Amino acid sequence: MFYLSKLLDYDDIVIQCHNAPDADSIASAFAVYTYLKEHGKNSKIIYSGGREITKVNLLEMIVSLSIPIEYVKEMSHIKTLVLVDCQYGEKNVEKFTADTVIVIDHHVKKPYELGVIRSELGSCSTLIWDLLRKENFDFKNEKNINVATALYYGLFTDTGKFEEINHPLDKDLRDFLKYDLNTFKKLKYNNLTLDELHIAGTALTQYNTNNDLSYATFRVSPCDPNILGYIADLALEVNGIDVCVVYNQLGSGFKLSVRSCVKKVMANEFAYYITDGDGSGHTIKAGGFINNSKLDKLGISIEEYIENRTQEYFNSYDMIDANAHNLNPENMPKYKKRKIPVGFVLSTDIFDEGTPMLIRSLEGDAEAEASKDIYLMIGILGEIYPITAEKFNKTYTLTDAQIETDFNYSPVATNKITSESIEIVSFAKSCVAKGEIYIYAMPVTRKTKVFTDWNKDGYMLGEPGDYIAIRSDAHNDVYIIQQDIFKKTYDKIEE
Repeated sequence: MFYLSKLLDYDDIVIQCHNAPDADSIASAFAVYTYLKEHGKNSKIIYSGGREITKVNLLEMIVSLSIPIEYVKEMSHIKTLVLVDCQYGEKNVEKFTADTVIVIDHHVKKPYELGVIRSELGSCSTLIWDLLRKENFDFKNEKNINVATALYYGLFTDTGKFEEINHPLDKDLRDFLKYDLNTFKKLKYNNLTLDELHIAGTALTQYNTNNDLSYATFRVSPCDPNILGYIADLALEVNGIDVCVVYNQLGSGFKLSVRSCVKKVMANEFAYYITDGDGSGHTIKAGGFINNSKLDKLGISIEEYIENRTQEYFNSYDMIDANAHNLNPENMPKYKKRKIPVGFVLSTDIFDEGTPMLIRSLEGDAEAEASKDIYLMIGILGEIYPITAEKFNKTYTLTDAQIETDFNYSPVATNKITSESIEIVSFAKSCVAKGEIYIYAMPVTRKTKVFTDWNKDGYMLGEPGDYIAIRSDAHNDVYIIQQDIFKKTYDKIEE
């Protein structure tokens, strides 16, 4: 477990944003800087790369919130380097030597010895906010209003104006953090210069499309890389464009912004594929970089490269719809799920009878009223779902077995009247299912996207070796089980 207080063990700290930093990266760095300053630690915020910040909203953010960020091309040896919203050695961040490197990020990449990566979060600002809360950082103090406003704006910009929020921690920041509304509005509506408006308008009239795939690409004149995302967002609003790639020349290669508004293509997965590993992001928004050396080696243009990789991507996987599949369970081995204890809480143990509750977990939000007839079940990943006492008594039996409580997000119940929030697991007891659960399953041999009956907004992605599973009592309940989890959870039934 990583805590920000760990940084207090180090001296001469440099906080680095990624090249061409966006609002989320700047906000995250500013919050860490402020925390260190409160504890008497010397630190500085830097960024590097081929160009300084020129985007007007970011310049306004830096001035309005008094953020001491510096642009550097070179750095002498650094004792302690803290990277926020980026990772050491990646294409989008200048690599400086340091005695100690600590990474705080929300993008999927390799693990680091020091730091924390929470790829399920919509922004790095959310991660920093959560770390600050655990250190009892006083967000209610007027002197910290600039930090709160920066983090709020960082989440706003990194989640498409809150439209792409899924994780409960992101929702908590959005709903509960107090910020300066006037400053936020000034930043929200201050995005383009007249020159950038011209660049964006020109790019949107010059494009290549693939009508069969509802896909388009846009090449943009040299500009602040953050403008690419703005253009990509506009392109996605065009009828007939479900997936788009917006790109321009940047230093030694091409910077890409990728967008998708259809569940069959997750932008982060698509970006990772077309850049051959130099892309990352989230399901709707992602980005990446294609080096000139890769194009030179292949002897093709950037347009040809993107087109070829796109065609390869759409031919690289199978798709299975849980409600319209042709899988035959009779041709698949049968398995039995092992008895695994799960948690439960009687809702009136948390709040008084009749209290309206907002229940927030990794699976999303749910609402219920505290009652002796309502139990809150806690899944092995921290998911929460209410069930009636009658169903609980029919389905489960009590046990003294230990249950998992160390979740990525500890689910909470919030009193909708008083806004008091309580961690549900603090009241958890243990139970196991009374009946047996059987499935039919087999490993997949190709990358497979499964559109499940319960997730209407995305898909489960199976890699070769993972298992496609069908509930024995519900043949439209089709899903992917990762191979390591499958081997720990299921036993084969020998017919």
